[in-house]
Amino acid sequence: MERIDHLEHLDKHLVDELAQVARETIREELREQTRKQRRRATLYAASGALALYAGAAVALAVGLALDIGLPDWAAALITAALLGVLAYVLRSAARPHPAHHGTAPVAQPAGAATGTATSYPPMPPTAPSVGVPEPGEAPRPGRIDPETPHHRA
Repeated sequence: MERIDHLEHLDKHLVDELAQVARETIREELREQTRKQRRRATLYAASGALALYAGAAVALAVGLALDIGLPDWAAALITAALLGVLAYVLRSAARPHPAHHGTAPVAQPAGAATGTATSYPPMPPTAPSVGVPEPGEAPRPGRIDPETPHHRA
């Protein structure tokens, strides 16, 4: 009986040691990944700051080039207008646009680009209204949706 208790103690000790080693290994791996991500984020931030200054230098060069033949205020105004138009074009390019005006954009299945996707039937533009009265129509007793909240006047 004493020998079984001794083995239980060894098993518990082994499990505790394995858990500790696993925790330390995971902790070290997370530290290493965090270090790499922090370095990458710092490089992206520095790159963005330098790109901002490069854009300011280009805007200054455009303004100075326009200043050769125009008054200072006109060159500055034209440069600002050009930068505003460029910002609008970039913002518009970043936003998704529906294929046709008034219709919802068609979502592509996950593997559509690789040709491994299964095809899905087209979705209707609106959900079918089963048991929901048309606007202005009084609800009929048999068509009341039990899920909708009821308010008393």
